[in-house]
Amino acid sequence: MMQVDHLVIGGGAVGLAVGSRLSRRPGTSTLVVEKNKQFGMETSSRNSEVIHAGIYYPKDSLKTKLCIRGKSLLYEYCDKHQVPYTRVGKWVVAQDEPQTQYLHALAMHCADLGVPTELIGSAELRSEPSVRAHAALASPTTGIIDAHAYMGRLHADVLSNGSDFVPLTEVTAIARGLDHYRVLVRTHDPDAPVMGVQAKVPACGPIRIAGMAGGDGWRQKYRLHFAKGRYYTYSGSQIRVSRLIYPVPDKHITSLGTHLTVDMGGGIRFGPDLEWIESNTDYDMRGGASLDQVRQAVAEYLPGIRTEDLSLGYTGIRPKLQPPGGRFHDFVVSEETGAGMPGFVNLVGIESPGLTSSLAIAEMVERLVY
Repeated sequence: MMQVDHLVIGGGAVGLAVGSRLSRRPGTSTLVVEKNKQFGMETSSRNSEVIHAGIYYPKDSLKTKLCIRGKSLLYEYCDKHQVPYTRVGKWVVAQDEPQTQYLHALAMHCADLGVPTELIGSAELRSEPSVRAHAALASPTTGIIDAHAYMGRLHADVLSNGSDFVPLTEVTAIARGLDHYRVLVRTHDPDAPVMGVQAKVPACGPIRIAGMAGGDGWRQKYRLHFAKGRYYTYSGSQIRVSRLIYPVPDKHITSLGTHLTVDMGGGIRFGPDLEWIESNTDYDMRGGASLDQVRQAVAEYLPGIRTEDLSLGYTGIRPKLQPPGGRFHDFVVSEETGAGMPGFVNLVGIESPGLTSSLAIAEMVERLVY
């Protein structure tokens, strides 16, 4: 049976960040296992690639604290390791007086958080002639990142620190020993045997894995709801913008709306929309809103958008602890000594702003364990 100090289950941005962080500890060993053929093939590579500022969520929530801390760590990390990013900035745009009042309240919330924002009026709005808005809140610390390059750098960190990343490997069982956990893993090679790993610190994201360790209690406590979002690419020339454009979000912040983002090559895309689904593997683009319905949603703030300039892009799935129509639910980053599982760390419901928060989540995991 293989013995390691740290077993990280899941090789997305958060898992890789945790693996990178724990693998730095002198005299310890770390193993990151991933069921897919390479890192970051699910939520981490199917999102807007935005470095969020941390402006929407309650002040004392982990989503706010880890996003703000993570944003700072992420910009530093990108500078240090030459990971491509652009601090492009963002506008949240209001279309009427009630939405404008929301922006005023949001600006006060951001001031309380220490996150820089600025309310702008008609004169400044003219700097984005494609955008229609009654008012806007500018967020200058919002950026975009090459998420794959970022995860590639974290993956390189794990390996250069003397630790291991094993793809095509799925956990099948977890049991607690006296001072360690026994974890059975199976590779996707049908001829390979089930292997055992003995670990002092398992850190896991998938709720299926938490259910193996904590049984029905954890399955109910950490029940996930899956929100599929489709992204749409723009091929026209009428729309020109120099920053990200977001509508005002819904009241429970279930979705930030069908917003405009740009990629590192300057291409424009819209999304995600929102469809509640049962499976976290349903990436089918079929169904959902028609391209004309997408145009109608986007036309609220970009009246020049045309249906013929939109095409299907890709889908992502947000693993939410917040049910359809339910109120805000925070990230879960929990060391489970209180549940009789010392050293076991659950990472559940890490949706947006999980990519931005990833380095701060890793920092928190290390602090919880050590």
